[in-house]
Amino acid sequence: MSGGRKALIALAVVAVLGLGAVAAGALWFRSQSNPSGPPGEAVAVEVPQGASVQRIASILEDEGIIESATAFRIYVRTNDVGEFQSGEYELRRRSSFADVALALEKGPKVDFDRLTVPEGLVLKQIAERVATLPGRSAEAFLAAAGSGEVRSRYQPAGSTNLEGLVFPDTYNFAKDDDELEILRRMVSTFDAKAAEAGIDDVGQGGLVDPYQAIVVASLVEREAKLADERGMVARVIYNRLRKGMLLQVDASVIYALGRTGERGLRVLFEDLEVDSPYNTYKVEGVPPGPIAAPGLAALEAAVRPTPGDWLYYVVVAADGRHAFGSTPAEHSRNIAEAERAGVR
Repeated sequence: MSGGRKALIALAVVAVLGLGAVAAGALWFRSQSNPSGPPGEAVAVEVPQGASVQRIASILEDEGIIESATAFRIYVRTNDVGEFQSGEYELRRRSSFADVALALEKGPKVDFDRLTVPEGLVLKQIAERVATLPGRSAEAFLAAAGSGEVRSRYQPAGSTNLEGLVFPDTYNFAKDDDELEILRRMVSTFDAKAAEAGIDDVGQGGLVDPYQAIVVASLVEREAKLADERGMVARVIYNRLRKGMLLQVDASVIYALGRTGERGLRVLFEDLEVDSPYNTYKVEGVPPGPIAAPGLAALEAAVRPTPGDWLYYVVVAADGRHAFGSTPAEHSRNIAEAERAGVR
């Protein structure tokens, strides 16, 4: 056999061996990145602040999350993997590289206490909901609210009353957030939402300032049951203010009576005699403060009420729908409709 032929054979053998090594390497990498069988037990893993990929890969290997730190580093370099976040994770042994990388990109899971505050609640009712969170109390929340330590930018000078100045929403609070921090978050959210609604630029011919517009929004929140009536209720309030009429809002009387939490409550004639600045059947103008926590839609209605000349409204249907009138005669006809429907 000639020397040249021997050389060719030798090169062929090397090529075959090389291809075999590449194939074996590919199989090894595949087995590392996607282990066969289900993942193993969950393990708590701490990723230090500022740790490099090399350091993180070593930690994962030491904890048994992956079998090869080297293979994991290759995976990170050759795939579109984002930045890893520091913190404590719960990962499973023998996880795929893709699952581990995705978890580290998303960041550690934080355990929150979730709280939903519906629209139209008074501060005491909100405090009762805060008390459903582990380790919190209604008393501590109300104490924080009355302390003056948290203030809304819309709060009148010298006032420590935060009624109506906490925003109804669904919140996620950290486990160590105390009642003061919870209140601070709710008030700052309210300020942001009120500004978003345009409360700072409220017009209405100088009838109301921003705080009084929030009071109007709280009346709207309690009076209007249907979304498309919020702006109409707000318009009635402004129209009556312009004419110097008493507002005669039942919800404000209910607030004056301290009976906000009752359902299906009807205001009786004797209720209208309650001695309170919130009794809009006896005291002119808007009440001295909000009567509930208004949501964004009610705030927007107070800023941009529906155009119209209505001066009256009355519930005429079981779903809370109102009929609106511009004259006493129209209002009388609407009252008769309500009586026929059995809702008055």
